Order: sequence, then C-alpha cells, then structure tokens
Amino acid sequence: MHATITGALRVSGVLAALAVLATGCGEDSHPDSADKPSTGSRSPSSAHRGLGDILVGGKAVTGSKATGDTRIPYRRTYSAGSLYAPVTGYRSMLYGRTGLEALYDDVLAAGGASGDVVTTIDPAAQKAAFDALGDRQGAAVALDAESGKLLAVVSTPSYDPAAFSGRGPEDVRAWKTANGDADAPLLDRALRQADAPGATFAVVVAAAALEQGLYPTVDEATSSPLTYVLPLTRTRVTGASPQCANASIRVALRRSCDNVFTKMAADLGADQVRTMAEEFGFNDDALTVPLRVSESTYPAAGSTASQTALTGIGAGEVAATPLEMARVAASVVNGGRLVNPSLVSRVTKSDGGTRQPGAAAGPAGQVISRRTADALRSVLDSATDTGISGQAGETTDGRGGSAGAWFIGYTDRGAGRRIAVAVRVGALASPAGEGDEAARVAERILATVS
Repeated sequence: MHATITGALRVSGVLAALAVLATGCGEDSHPDSADKPSTGSRSPSSAHRGLGDILVGGKAVTGSKATGDTRIPYRRTYSAGSLYAPVTGYRSMLYGRTGLEALYDDVLAAGGASGDVVTTIDPAAQKAAFDALGDRQGAAVALDAESGKLLAVVSTPSYDPAAFSGRGPEDVRAWKTANGDADAPLLDRALRQADAPGATFAVVVAAAALEQGLYPTVDEATSSPLTYVLPLTRTRVTGASPQCANASIRVALRRSCDNVFTKMAADLGADQVRTMAEEFGFNDDALTVPLRVSESTYPAAGSTASQTALTGIGAGEVAATPLEMARVAASVVNGGRLVNPSLVSRVTKSDGGTRQPGAAAGPAGQVISRRTADALRSVLDSATDTGISGQAGETTDGRGGSAGAWFIGYTDRGAGRRIAVAVRVGALASPAGEGDEAARVAERILATVS
C-alpha cells in the first residue's frame, strides 16, 4: 500500500468528544427558515395517509403505522434503521425528534401537508461504510467534491430508532439501554464529534507553508533536524525514519515525519496556521448541512510556540469532525475550491410543490490556489488499483495508548466524479494496523461511487 497510507503517525492530543444525547425535540429542531418554495412545478406526489417519508436513493427508509390514538395517530417505522440513523435521526412518541425528523417536522408530520425529504445519500456508499466499520467506534463521511452532496454519513456503533419510536415499556427499556451504553450509540460521530485529527492535519499545515511561500515547492528540502526540540521545552520530536531529516513536504507526508510538521507549524506561527485552517472551515460554529455540525477548532490567539508546533501534527487543541476533514480532502481534489456540504436535495410536498434547502452556512470558494492544490495532489496521489489517494494518521489517548486512526482521501477517475472521504476508526486490538484499517474503509466506500 502507498506510503502515505501505510505510514501511520502517532500523535498526542486532547480528544474533544462533543457527545449530545438529545431528548425532547432535539437540538436539530430549529426551523429551516432558509428554505423557500420552488417556483417550478412537478407532478403531485401520492398523498400520505400517515407521516411523510425520508428518501435515500429514491426509496423511503421510513414508514408509518397507525396507533389508534387520535392525539398521535401514527408511529414511525424504519427500514435499515441502524444504517441510516445519523441521517434520519429519530421520531419517538415519548422522546421527541432529532435529525431530519426534527428539522423537517413541518413536512413529515402526519396531516394534509405531509411530504417527503429527499436526501443526497448514496445507499451503496452508506452501506459500504457501515459494514466496513462494524460495531467499533468510528465514523465515515463521503462527499462529492464538486457539488458538496453528502454521499455517506455513517456513525458506529449505531442504534435502531424504531426500538423506541412508540410509547410502550419496551420503548422505555430500549431508550434507557441506548442512553446507558458506554459506546454512546446516539452520538453522531460523523457530524457531531470533533477529535484530534492526527497527521491528516499536516495537509492543512503543508498548504499554509506553500501558500505563504515558506517553501516554494513540495520537493524543496525543509530545514528540519531529524530530532526537533519544541521551542522553550525539552520535548523532543523525532522523525519516523532517517529520511525525515530536512525532508521535503513530499517525503514528509509520505514518511509521516513528525519533526518536519511540528517545526513547520512553529516556523509559520499560530496566526498563519489558524488562518489557513479557517479557510478550510475550522472555527466555524454555524455550519449546517442542513443538520447542525459541531465546530472543528484550531486554538485561538495566545498559544505558545511549543503548543503551535504540536498543532502541526494535529495534536494539542486541534479538533476536527470527519465532515471537516472530508472537506479538506475535497478542496485538494477540487483545485483548491471549497464547497458547502448538503444532505438534502429537495423537499416534496403532497400537493406536488417542491422546495430546495437553503444555502448551507459556512465558508466556501477558492481557499488555496490551484497551484497549491495540484502540488498537494501530486503528493497524495497513489498508484493503488483502486485509485484512492490520501493521508493517514493515528492519535493517542494521552497515556501512550492508541485512541484510533484517521484517513482522508479522494478518488478522481478521469471523467468520473471527484469524491472525497474521511474515516475515523477507534482503537483496535492491534494498533499497528489502524492506519491501514481506516484506509481500507475508505477504499470500500470509494469503490462504490467511482
């Protein structure tokens, strides 16, 4: 496997888990005021006798069952509920609503106005990611780098929203079990959990170095001793191999050279690295897809030089969601252009009217020059049979143990779509294989959409 995939980078950092176990109507129940009715026309859809549906690949993944209760006449049912839970959220007679169920309650609720919410999810990509991650803690996001359409949003371990959609004792038990599970199945790790991104963040640092002219090309030798001492400390960071001494950006990414990127971040300074990170979408607390996305963060002003150096390898106070790192990969393969991600393609009402979701909040546009994007692509591109390209990195739990691994990558097969992906897997029994495992999950996803 390509060196940027097999070269796993161990870093230390604070894992900031933004777990939200929503109750009641959930925090995604804010009105989607940006949605506006479409002026176009279409054939009226079949009237719903119950709740409106959420569609994936043109097929409903939700349904309705009559309850005989005039107050709440229908109970929500789900097909492949665990697979699509991060997309649909849940609709419970006892515990309210989250996800698209909450955000589009005005459309999905039973009654004459019921309609459908059509998602951008690719069912094959979603299932490939879900099956590859299995029951371990992990997340995967795949998106079309040019349009921003989200093709997969997966979080594991998951839960079946049908288990507590009613109001019987079995629903209460299922709810308590889900909330009491140490693996936090109700947490959407793809959109709502920000962790230290490890060596995948080195792509952002490399972009800053090229944009600021610290190094003119990815093949220029850097000024990086094999063992770098963090400023004003005795902490030593040693490259993974002798080739890391004064390694170019190309070699440093391929060989996981901690010494290069810690020194590079220190040389650039916190302000320049932060500016680059924010161009990619870090420190944005308003991103919606239209579901709310937790903020990915780069530390504010006031960091010491040694703290800034550690951010070069995605440690310290750097935290990113899988969605954010997928956006970084998408920008590289998309010529330096960042697009806003979207999960909903349209909303169709029972009267035949349609509306498009409002524009996603968040930065977009040319975030790095095409020259820089092409240079980074020349590094990340690999010669594997799948055509997948990317960067892997591991994180530690702060006690010397493994906390898991990341992989960000993309595929671009000629006239085919440019698809970006980010995968995070939790710690494995054999930490040495974690970087490879994250890459294998990405390969399985991209194989379905290439």
